[in-house]
Amino acid sequence: MAYRPSRRAILKSAAALAGPVIVAPSVLGANGSPPPSERITIGLIGPGKQGTSHLAALVRRSDVNILAVCDVQEEKRVAARQAIERVVGAASSDPKERPATADPDASTASSPWTATNLSAGAGKGPATKAADVKYYNDFREVLARPDIDAVLIATPDHWHAAMIMHAAAAGKDIYCEKPLTLTIREAQRVVEQVNRYGRIFQTGSQQRSSREFRFACEMVRSGRIGQLKQVIVATGTPSKERDLPAEPVRKGVDWDMWLGPAPMQGFNKTLCPPIEDNSWAMWRLYRDFSGGAMTDFGAHHFDIAQWGIGADDAGPVEILPMIPESAPGKKDGRWMTMRYANGVEVLHANTFADFGGKGLTFVGTEGVIDVDRGKLITSPTHIQRVNTLPNETHLYRSPGHHEDFLRAVKTRGTTVCPVEVGARSVSVCHLGNISYWLNRPLKYNPQTWSFEGDDEANRWLDRPKRGGWMV
Repeated sequence: MAYRPSRRAILKSAAALAGPVIVAPSVLGANGSPPPSERITIGLIGPGKQGTSHLAALVRRSDVNILAVCDVQEEKRVAARQAIERVVGAASSDPKERPATADPDASTASSPWTATNLSAGAGKGPATKAADVKYYNDFREVLARPDIDAVLIATPDHWHAAMIMHAAAAGKDIYCEKPLTLTIREAQRVVEQVNRYGRIFQTGSQQRSSREFRFACEMVRSGRIGQLKQVIVATGTPSKERDLPAEPVRKGVDWDMWLGPAPMQGFNKTLCPPIEDNSWAMWRLYRDFSGGAMTDFGAHHFDIAQWGIGADDAGPVEILPMIPESAPGKKDGRWMTMRYANGVEVLHANTFADFGGKGLTFVGTEGVIDVDRGKLITSPTHIQRVNTLPNETHLYRSPGHHEDFLRAVKTRGTTVCPVEVGARSVSVCHLGNISYWLNRPLKYNPQTWSFEGDDEANRWLDRPKRGGWMV
């Protein structure tokens, strides 16, 4: 294949060769904003509850130009268009998808689409122009655009792997929400694909960009609580088989495309709620689409456990199932337990009540660290009063999850949560689910991403994919 220079390379080469010229302020970046050659063009795939939060942050930036938004629900495309127009202060020149009954002020105050949530100050001014944003039903049309540098994927989990594989092959840098994949085998394959095509990748495990989690892991790995023995993680329960009746498909929903690689089945609004429902969509409870709370919040907390253990390139080697206190002949119950090669055990409190709340606890021979969003409690208390010392373990310090990704795209550097980290962390969540489903001890080899001599368990490493969406 012939070499085709990038847009940035052409602009930089032209600047180097040209003599003194007078150029328009927009070329250089008026009012101190980045010039077009330094603006990252992005396509957003999945403007749902989480995707809209990303949209709200990115559309205000002067170094990001959103060119495409994709969703299989017409009402979400329309709402995204209205939100962008409110933020950048310009009317769309293409109203063809706006229903005649659409009312831009009809959203409730709690909706993520309201102007209250999306129209905060834009700093130097957003680079995105409302009239330039195009809206799509099929993500492949976004990936086919040569003018898009990166995509942000915030779809239901069962779509992540296929979209990552296609995006990497299309030469796009990728920010993908957690949990990264639906299965362990998908996790292994996306690592291979992203590395094969040399793409910048950020997993949406935002806790790695928060000081309390980084500092907690630095204290653990620096030995401030002695030798680490246990990590207790509270996340909730595994996913389950579908128990929902089929309903008529809501107007404006491409249900076949919503299902994508998942098995064909009837529509239900619990899986694909209308836009006026501002709660989290409950597809995350069902096995065809997600891993339940085990992967949903587990992808955050097990990720931090991996970081604290120092196992970002590995995982547990043995998984022991939960034994309830009421089990015959058992004096004490046991939480589902994962053992690592270094002897550390990760215990799963399968309900928040079991653990008195949510979060993580690192237990060492000389102390304990409790950490959660906005919370850091240590015993002894004094160990957190001193910042990480020069001779202690310093972990990657992110400037913020979006900023970290955008910086890496510009510099071709790494991110705080690259594809390997996201894949290993979600694999831990899947191991927990498989342990619950099989309810027996398992031996796992992180190097081969498989169970040792266990055909029954290995069948859970992947799932069949509906036609055309093999990963």
